[in-house]
Amino acid sequence: MTTTYPFAFDPAAPFLDQASDWIADVFYDILPEAGFETRDEQIFMAFQLERAYKEKKTIFAEAGVGTGKTLVYLLYASLYARYTRKPAVIACADESLIEQLVKPEGDIAKIARHLNLNIDVRLGKSQDQYLCLNKLEEVRGPGSENEVFQNIYEELPPFVHFPDTLQSFYPYGSRKDYPELDDKQWDQVGWDVFQDCLICPRRHRCGQTLSRDHYRKATDLIVCSHDFYMEHVWTYEARKREGQLPLLPEHSSVVFDEGHLLETAAQSALTYKLKHSAFESIVTRLLEGEVRESLALAVEHAIERSDDLFELIGRYSTPVPASARNELELSAELMKGVNAFRGAVDAIEEEIVFESGMFSLDEYQLRIVEEHLEMMQTALALFANPRELICWTQDDQGDMTLVLMPKKVKEILNERVFSKKMPIIFSSATLSADESFDYIADSLGVSDYQSFSVASPYDYEESMQASLSTETSVAVKADHVLSALKRREGGMLLLFPSRESMEAFRFEAESRPEFAEFPMLYEGDAEISRLISEFQNGKFVNLCAVTLWEGLDVPGDSLNHVVIWELPFPPNDPVFASKRRESADPFGEVDMPHMLLRLRQGIGRLIRTSGDRGRVDIFGEALNQQNVRERVSSLLPASAAKENE
Repeated sequence: MTTTYPFAFDPAAPFLDQASDWIADVFYDILPEAGFETRDEQIFMAFQLERAYKEKKTIFAEAGVGTGKTLVYLLYASLYARYTRKPAVIACADESLIEQLVKPEGDIAKIARHLNLNIDVRLGKSQDQYLCLNKLEEVRGPGSENEVFQNIYEELPPFVHFPDTLQSFYPYGSRKDYPELDDKQWDQVGWDVFQDCLICPRRHRCGQTLSRDHYRKATDLIVCSHDFYMEHVWTYEARKREGQLPLLPEHSSVVFDEGHLLETAAQSALTYKLKHSAFESIVTRLLEGEVRESLALAVEHAIERSDDLFELIGRYSTPVPASARNELELSAELMKGVNAFRGAVDAIEEEIVFESGMFSLDEYQLRIVEEHLEMMQTALALFANPRELICWTQDDQGDMTLVLMPKKVKEILNERVFSKKMPIIFSSATLSADESFDYIADSLGVSDYQSFSVASPYDYEESMQASLSTETSVAVKADHVLSALKRREGGMLLLFPSRESMEAFRFEAESRPEFAEFPMLYEGDAEISRLISEFQNGKFVNLCAVTLWEGLDVPGDSLNHVVIWELPFPPNDPVFASKRRESADPFGEVDMPHMLLRLRQGIGRLIRTSGDRGRVDIFGEALNQQNVRERVSSLLPASAAKENE
């Protein structure tokens, strides 16, 4: 017998049978005795997950709000991790969902406390959630703006400045450690894709590096984002070639919370970002020391072709409304520039072969440059088949950035994720389309899966009121919000489809003195978990957000009114424009499913417990269309839908 598990484990009997018996006791006896309400939906889900873990299969677990699905998958994941002696990974859609799991009164803490379990859970945050010491060095100094960064610099741990004097190191520099910084300030000091960590002299003192040493030692759970997990998948082989450890250690199972968003994360992680200044910085390393003239000329020629290409990219880029992305026209002139640049990079690679044989270049530096050039060639090769390419440009602090993405990632996902003999759990209230899981399975490359669906146990007829409006005027909608605020019914969550629409409301609200008495928080003004905490713990505080359609869990009067500022149809950016071009019915097959899925999630922010009551107001010009109005009404309680016909 062993005390590793919360039950007396018999090595002669199957582990999962014993674990399932204990989990059944949790729901039938232990939690009810502690005053918890357990639900049939929870118990049903537990038996379904037992099958997935036994057969090491992928399962789509669609369970409505209030079914307690998080508790079920956390129990199985942590117990299975102990049995296999490899941690489980819980991958969440965004940082707010991660916070919901790991905060002091979050789901994991509740499990540990009420079941007397000591769960070892550690965070594996995305790279962009960490401070970059190099960028901080560039912006710190005297002055009103720079003083903020100077204070951050002075508060860094001593070992950052004096690495030889201390033997004790610990993680630091997480985005959450600087809640007072708004998003624009964080962009100036946070890690970005153009930071070359491999040759950074500060990498062994970097908070991001130290955090990896910490979470890799987790025995039970590693919590990270979808983006971070996909980054681990895509960089796994490259990091091994470079002599580095993968971003995540070997793990026993994966849970994708809000799994319907995984395709977006997979595409995002497989994007390639190129810009002229980064290329120039990389290839000029080849000129350090004595090199042959032909290599120096090849480098100089490639830099010129890169400069030419990015001049063309700027010329053929067109801004997209309500999006940070610019559409890029693949003109004949642009394609000619791409080919010229590819040829110049080929010439450098050929010269490197000769140069490396002479051992005149630093071997480590050479390997890094070769890896970068190989990545660039892989990215630029996508131009050879424009039909399979999604591309756009964006401004990166005044520097033009080219972003390239393959249209379909499911083949790679199938090979690197879903072909593994490992339990993979997709958990969300919204995974199916028309009662089928085939759409999400096909888009992700999942060929063999299990699935189930259970509805929310809440009585929405009694707990939710709703209204629909075709109003488009910012001023009139602001009047509606102001009237609701004056009733002082509780906290209001305003959900916007884009930052532009949120800023339009903000401009309107701040121009009216009547709004001044109502505390209003805006996403981007501080670190997101700090804003959520202020919203949840303040009195009649209101929150305006763009990304909190999923994951936000604020029960009680702190949130009893949700305003959908505009139906969340996808923007006309290059990613969705590509999907529309490939569809016979773009509105019905691309726009409507995206909008309805996100709307279901937004509405789901309102009722989080059986005692919650509240109201949802939905604005959208498209509600003038009968088919749109009917589909939106189908998401509302029957009484509310009838009232708004």
